[in-house]
Amino acid sequence: MGELGGFKKYVRKGESNTAVKQRIKTYKEFTKPLELKEQQEQGSRCMDCGIPFCHSGCPLGNLIPDFNDLVHKGQWKQALDILHSTNNFPEFTGRLCPAPCEQACVLGIIDDPVSIENIEKFIIEKGFEEGWIIPKKPTKRTGKTIAIVGSGPAGLAGAQQLNRAGHTVTVLERDDKIGGLLRYGIPNFKLEKEIIDRRVAILEEEGIVFKTNVNVGVNYAVEKLQEFDAVLLSGGATISRSIPIPGNNAKGVVQAMDFLTRQTKALFDKSLEKNIISASGKDVIVIGGGDTGSDCIGTSNRHGAKSVTNFEIMPKPPMVRSEKTPWPFWPMQLKTSSSHEEGCDRNWLVNTKEFVTNDKNELIALKTVEVSWQTIPGQRPQLIEKEGSEKTWPCDLALLALGFTGPEKSLPEQLGLEFDGRTNVKASISDYATNVPGIYTAGDMRRGQSLIVWAISEGRQAAHHMDTYLMGSSQLPLKDDNDLLSA
Repeated sequence: MGELGGFKKYVRKGESNTAVKQRIKTYKEFTKPLELKEQQEQGSRCMDCGIPFCHSGCPLGNLIPDFNDLVHKGQWKQALDILHSTNNFPEFTGRLCPAPCEQACVLGIIDDPVSIENIEKFIIEKGFEEGWIIPKKPTKRTGKTIAIVGSGPAGLAGAQQLNRAGHTVTVLERDDKIGGLLRYGIPNFKLEKEIIDRRVAILEEEGIVFKTNVNVGVNYAVEKLQEFDAVLLSGGATISRSIPIPGNNAKGVVQAMDFLTRQTKALFDKSLEKNIISASGKDVIVIGGGDTGSDCIGTSNRHGAKSVTNFEIMPKPPMVRSEKTPWPFWPMQLKTSSSHEEGCDRNWLVNTKEFVTNDKNELIALKTVEVSWQTIPGQRPQLIEKEGSEKTWPCDLALLALGFTGPEKSLPEQLGLEFDGRTNVKASISDYATNVPGIYTAGDMRRGQSLIVWAISEGRQAAHHMDTYLMGSSQLPLKDDNDLLSA
């Protein structure tokens, strides 16, 4: 715990943001960290709650009260060691995680919860600033070789863990840079890519081999994977969901990830600026209310869109925790991101019926209808359209942020792997092994579209089981995922 009674003495305080008019002029991160003393005060708010439900809320099982107490005492190096013992990449989760741990915080029952995510980010950034984060090479090698396909958070976490066990690890990435979705799918204003680069440099010094522009099953023969003693597939869930309605092939109907990826790539290669799907001067409608939709809103505002509108087919969440999601479970309540604050007309219970085009097949408008959801016990909720609620919205660019249906099938099929009922690669959480001996899978490829914190957790757990498969036992940490509140 932190200071005795500290939660009554100090109010929750987080990072501040640069003013909207300033931050939308660039693609840089725009948060302003607290002063050292203020951050220690935030650690002091951690209370002697008896049972730290934050542990169960965190997929990684971070030792939250432990590092909060060390922050309260100003013992930053020890706090970093505790944080790194369960989380390979706090610099990612400290920026991008929705913080289910905070929603499970006991203090949150009566007051604002402890600012766990921000404390985590401050610890790791201080660690880099002080030079405490250095490569840790294994003392000996086992002679075993491992291929990891995909370099997102699951693949990177698995690679670091397996390398620590002494195995020789090669990471194969089909893109031109390491990082997976973190690299090009997350806008720079949420995660500057230097944050990835500094961590990858450490992993390389630890002995991990990275190979980019390697697309296994396309320009790298699947048979070459047989040269390795074990394989971890961590290619993510990359098949974007579409809308099967008239006009969905119009010019101006764009998948969110294509829009975001092109923009981020152009930041680092000016020759790719011609490939940007520009929102400048356009009426933009983002369909989908999740984090990817929010990223599209922030990017469109930086392009200088004429207007930005957001559609969500679900009801508007309540401002406070719903009775249907009681503490300590993840709550169903309204989330307003920094991108929403930058300018956006948000609309709920709206269903898009048609993309309207001109004679050149260019998008000019969207037709929608208002809806409601009818719940019948024992049946799936039914979507009911409201008669007479049809509306036409001017639109030059529609961005589809509807999530992902699962991983691409080509590589798993070439390897003879089975799929589960949700079209993910089939592997049990008990050992992450597929139906083919020696091949494992983790992250979104196994569990479907999920959180970065879950991907890191799965990469760590898969590494333990792969190490056991190769050596008969493992000293790598293993966490029981079966009782997690956020599962």
